[in-house]
Amino acid sequence: MRIHVLGAAAGGGFPQWNCNCRNCDGSRKGTIRASARTQSSIAVSGDDENWVLFNASPDILQQLRSFPALQPARALRDTAIRAIVLIDAQIDHTTGLYMLREHRQPHELWCTSLVREDLTTGNPLFKVLDHYSGLHWHDVPLDADGFSMAGMPGLRFSAVPLISNAPPYSPHRDRPQPGDNIGITITDANNGKRLFYAPGLGQMEPHVWQALQAANCVLIDGTLWTDDEMIRLGASNKLSREMGHLPQSGQGGMIEWLDKLPATTRKILIHINNTNPILDEDSPERGELTRRGIEVSFDGMEITL
Repeated sequence: MRIHVLGAAAGGGFPQWNCNCRNCDGSRKGTIRASARTQSSIAVSGDDENWVLFNASPDILQQLRSFPALQPARALRDTAIRAIVLIDAQIDHTTGLYMLREHRQPHELWCTSLVREDLTTGNPLFKVLDHYSGLHWHDVPLDADGFSMAGMPGLRFSAVPLISNAPPYSPHRDRPQPGDNIGITITDANNGKRLFYAPGLGQMEPHVWQALQAANCVLIDGTLWTDDEMIRLGASNKLSREMGHLPQSGQGGMIEWLDKLPATTRKILIHINNTNPILDEDSPERGELTRRGIEVSFDGMEITL
């Protein structure tokens, strides 16, 4: 199984267009060592020919240009994307679907019924795209049996509900419902290797911890370093957990959980907010992650399982 990180940043990307925090200002001026990142999305393949796109960020066209494998050029209009999975209904994970509207047939789109509801009512993306290529919706089951996708040989998928937050246009905002946000286990049927992908995780529940423990690699929420990071900077009045993201540091934080995983598990953070000090490659926080064997994803990162 091959995983390609198309975008590693949280909403707004890095540097964020209107932000002058230490990271964004330092990135523009070259005063810190940090790589620019687009908004989070990954592509996964079991045969290097057919790919599943996880989330469609506003930066999707830039991301497609940077990864030629998704444009095999076998015909006048072509793509190697066989299916698209939406982890949630957030703008930074769905707006890119508008950029893919020129498809010759409806996209094979997988998401939960709650995500579909939010993208039909509060943010009527489904209805708008009906005027273009359209979307062929598949419900993502939240059970242990999992599911497979036509045209995606060698891969098996299983979704678990996560406690995170729905977008502002959802009736579930600040009242999480099972299916607002999911984590996905992707299994290579040929060698049994597993990836667990969860860019938005606000609380570690037993079934989520079980999925992490069963994975050979976890690509997981790295949004904020501290719970009060955005409040201290004056960028928000919400804690990280209130926003639906488990912070890395502190009691019960992501680092504490990742430290409990076997040494053989590859641990990678994704969906990194522009304010997070781990973006500065010379920061003490980045050094702490390195000492603990935790990686920070970047655009173009390749993972093979």
